Amino acid sequence: MGKTAAEKILSRASGVEVEAGDYVEAEVDAALMPDLTALLAFRAMREMGYERVWDPDRVIVVLDHSAPASTLRAASIHRELRRLAAAQGFHLYDVGEGVCHQVFAEEGYAKPGMLIIGADSHTCTHGAFGAFATGVGSTDMGAILATGRIWLRVPETIEVKVEGELQERVSAKDLILHIVGLIGSDGANYKALEFKGETIKALSISSRMTLCNMAIEMGAKTGIIEADEKTITYLKGGMSNPIEPVRGDPDAEYLKTIEVDASKLEPQVACPHSVDNVKPVGEVEGEAVDQVVIGSCTNGRLEDLEAAAEILRGRHIHRNVRLLVVPASRKVYMEALRRGIIDILVEAGATILSPGCGPCFGGHIGLLAPGEVSLSTTNRNFRGRQGSPEAEVYLCSPETAAASALKGEITDPRWI
Repeated sequence: MGKTAAEKILSRASGVEVEAGDYVEAEVDAALMPDLTALLAFRAMREMGYERVWDPDRVIVVLDHSAPASTLRAASIHRELRRLAAAQGFHLYDVGEGVCHQVFAEEGYAKPGMLIIGADSHTCTHGAFGAFATGVGSTDMGAILATGRIWLRVPETIEVKVEGELQERVSAKDLILHIVGLIGSDGANYKALEFKGETIKALSISSRMTLCNMAIEMGAKTGIIEADEKTITYLKGGMSNPIEPVRGDPDAEYLKTIEVDASKLEPQVACPHSVDNVKPVGEVEGEAVDQVVIGSCTNGRLEDLEAAAEILRGRHIHRNVRLLVVPASRKVYMEALRRGIIDILVEAGATILSPGCGPCFGGHIGLLAPGEVSLSTTNRNFRGRQGSPEAEVYLCSPETAAASALKGEITDPRWI
């Protein structure tokens, strides 16, 4: 019997041949932490009797959640992380560099076949590069910082086959929202998802990151897309010592296979207060919105800002709407400036925020008042996620977000 991609990666990382259900102790190739959880992980490491990280070259910290600092506590955390980085020599990306997952990918840390562990649930984003990438809590990360190792149960794998060409203004975010709706918020608990098919092959790396980013919203341990020439081209700046790409065997055993016809897909919206409460945009059109957010580790990349600018060019957002745009990284921001995308967005009435997580997790900026409605390209819409627990958050694609900002209500972008 052949092996899935997840089984192959964990076999390499643990040094033994494994299959679904086995428990392994594996060597971690890279440890990623945002400011929100990093200091807790370092404290856990010290409580275990270790003062220094096992390998500073494999530790990456990005100040992105509460950045720039909006409280004294956040400022103190940032100061301490800067001090630790100077003393121990691990990689630190300071305020304004962007969301940890975008920075990690741009800087070439994510490579095919790696075992990537992050102290953030959306670390599964890096499965877009053919890696096994997953998030853990701060205590587990503390043990990784100390030893460079982690124990894991090898997950069973669900195969997701996607065929057909996406319609105009239907994008990867619509596809993954549809898949979340099919599988459910707990339908893939501790499973690996392998995304396959001609539709997946046709997607850009940015779109693949959008898919894998939301694997966690189905309870999945990781989401993986097989590395190909697009992957190698994207990572060419950081591929001096690439790990051999892995591919699931044709005779690998999958828990089940889910098939999706992308050609029939229309824009999707996840309604409050669950990511799997997904409906076609036509069923929620006309819902008034107070705030629209375009950004995050899900949809703050260049192609996302470009898609929004295409719709907003020469137009102005509705007078009752606040449009917040958050580039996923400084590099995205700079390229969007060079291409005139930022000009188009600002002229349309958007407010551009510092690269980072922005309003996504409701920590420090873009908060909603009681009774307000947000339409967001982010990845979660739990009650209280972006501010008041009495507010409502809908999730959508950048195209739907831009069209809705123009009309002041949820709108099908295909009609703009």
